[in-house]
Amino acid sequence: MRIRAAVATGAGQPFEIRTLDLDEPRDDEILVRIIGVGVCHTDLVFRDAGAIAAPAVLGHEGSGIVERVGPKVHKVAPGDRVAITFRSCGACHRCNRGDAAYCLTMPQLNYTGMRPDGSTALRCEGVPVASNFFGQSSFATHAITYERNVVKVPGDLPLELIGPLGCGIQTGAGSIMRSLACEAGSSLLILGGGPVGLAAVMGAKVQACGTVIVVEPHAARRALAREFGATHTIDPAADADLAATVRAIVPAGVDYAFDTTGIPAVYPAAVAALAPKGVLGLVGVAPPGTPLPGDINTTMTFGYTIKGIIEGDSNPGEFLPELMDLHRLGRLPFDRLITTFPFEQINEAVAAQHRGECVKIVLLMDA
Repeated sequence: MRIRAAVATGAGQPFEIRTLDLDEPRDDEILVRIIGVGVCHTDLVFRDAGAIAAPAVLGHEGSGIVERVGPKVHKVAPGDRVAITFRSCGACHRCNRGDAAYCLTMPQLNYTGMRPDGSTALRCEGVPVASNFFGQSSFATHAITYERNVVKVPGDLPLELIGPLGCGIQTGAGSIMRSLACEAGSSLLILGGGPVGLAAVMGAKVQACGTVIVVEPHAARRALAREFGATHTIDPAADADLAATVRAIVPAGVDYAFDTTGIPAVYPAAVAALAPKGVLGLVGVAPPGTPLPGDINTTMTFGYTIKGIIEGDSNPGEFLPELMDLHRLGRLPFDRLITTFPFEQINEAVAAQHRGECVKIVLLMDA
């Protein structure tokens, strides 16, 4: 079928809206008409690094309506409303333990721009276009996806805004609620007040953390952090000694620190702000070759844990419905982060986000 898609044409190049050919769904595949799709920092990292050979269709926070399914698909049917998340195999020992984010075939299923058999679901005038990004490539009017990728969305929730639950929101909230499992009354330092960091603040409130400190240069985002439950905010541009400032708030150091920035220069301060037995969780994408933060002897002496986190350690089939329930109850107001743009304005939307004019972008297909 013919679809419209935002195509990455090369490292650092703007997206181009093109008409492409999309395969009919195979036996195990699902065709979804995309209603809305979030723009995640990871999409831009892959585009700008040329991590998937161009031309490519990215996008991995899609939401939409199932149009067709292959005969081996039983989880959803045409007409179902779905959120689309990362893909996992469902058969390896990590998936069997509920660790879908650490599926043994995670890289092949999500990051290669093709199906496991080497084929792509998209073509442009007969030329293959990299697809299947996170098992979806949802910067498009339609996407091919899989049973493990989709979660049904109840009819009372705004389908067009739900897509970010599939990555950014589940990463932020899940890191606090699942991976770090912050206890009630614990202290938490969040580095970065973008979509992931602010979702982490929401997760911290759900967990009833006692002290929540957010470090963020944009004043508007610091204000949002306070509204969502942060007890303290810090402007890094006005603070020469971040660790000392944190310890002025929590003299013994924080129980948990959570970095969403991927900026190596902030890591030493994050470690220096930890209490004994403190845990530093890392989700920010750092430059290749960045060493783990912290001195080995100091890490041993104080029992620190440096923890890598993917997708908030989420098992989406269980966690996304929980997030939807929290949103319905007003306890996860992620919609307040979102600014919508028409799909064709993807480049303008990315530029606005880079200027700090919005926190989370969702592209609407019918806008």
